[in-house]
Amino acid sequence: MLTGINEFGRLKRVAMRRPADAFVDDAKIDKEWKNLNYHTRPDFKKAVAEHQRFAEIIKSVGAEILYLPSDKKLTMDSLYVRDAAAVCPKGVILANMGKKQREGEPGVHGHFFEEADIPVLGSIAGQGKLEGGDLIWLDEKTVAVGRTYRTNDAGIRQFKNLVGPDVHVEIAVMPHYKGPTDVFHLMSVISPLDKDLQLVYSPLMPIPFREWLLSRGQTLVEVPDSEFASMGCNVLAIAPREVVMVKGNPETKTRMEAAGCKVHVIDADAISVPGEGGPTCLTRPLERQ
Repeated sequence: MLTGINEFGRLKRVAMRRPADAFVDDAKIDKEWKNLNYHTRPDFKKAVAEHQRFAEIIKSVGAEILYLPSDKKLTMDSLYVRDAAAVCPKGVILANMGKKQREGEPGVHGHFFEEADIPVLGSIAGQGKLEGGDLIWLDEKTVAVGRTYRTNDAGIRQFKNLVGPDVHVEIAVMPHYKGPTDVFHLMSVISPLDKDLQLVYSPLMPIPFREWLLSRGQTLVEVPDSEFASMGCNVLAIAPREVVMVKGNPETKTRMEAAGCKVHVIDADAISVPGEGGPTCLTRPLERQ
């Protein structure tokens, strides 16, 4: 069993992968970055330094970081560890990636978790597709799942069967936005900050899902239009109302601080900006308090 299954409690254990085990070296970056639809070529040395600083902030709340290994099956995208697995109170659920180049990641994660004595409940398989960036746990009995180009109906059905009937699964059918080749998850438009506080980008939120959040008494902090593309909505809670965000989103930072949040800002020109993978994408929280 895993404890503290939500997206806002103080982090206890979290999985990450170092740039040295994802990007590996300059030769791998040169080979892969265009094919993976990165906006720019990441700087390897800068990525190492940025990731280390990010990890130090996570450790500052007492979290244990489990570093996932390198593997020949992995691409540079494996830096964004959230997508290859999900969690539930019964254990880890291995994803089935909607992006073909990432198909090798869940198996590598599953082997690592088993070796670390972290329970693996099961896997999404066959025609089912599911990525971790499309799942948000509000509490141990309530999870929101984005129906996107990366997570399909078959994947959601398998996920529901694995978590069991005691868990309410709220499905958010996401808009087309930039289409099948773009990375657009549910967590692209919402980041939990506390049990009753959500950072959101409302223009791209499904109306029924937004109304559902409000019906549950959630307060919504809105990301301005000017800061959505710069990952203003991709914010990781490391403890209730203590969060990490990428630099370049000052208005979003001000709005979160006005809601009572302590905000850490990281340089992420190499680890986040090229592949559109912010602090939530770079982490696979396993347990929270």
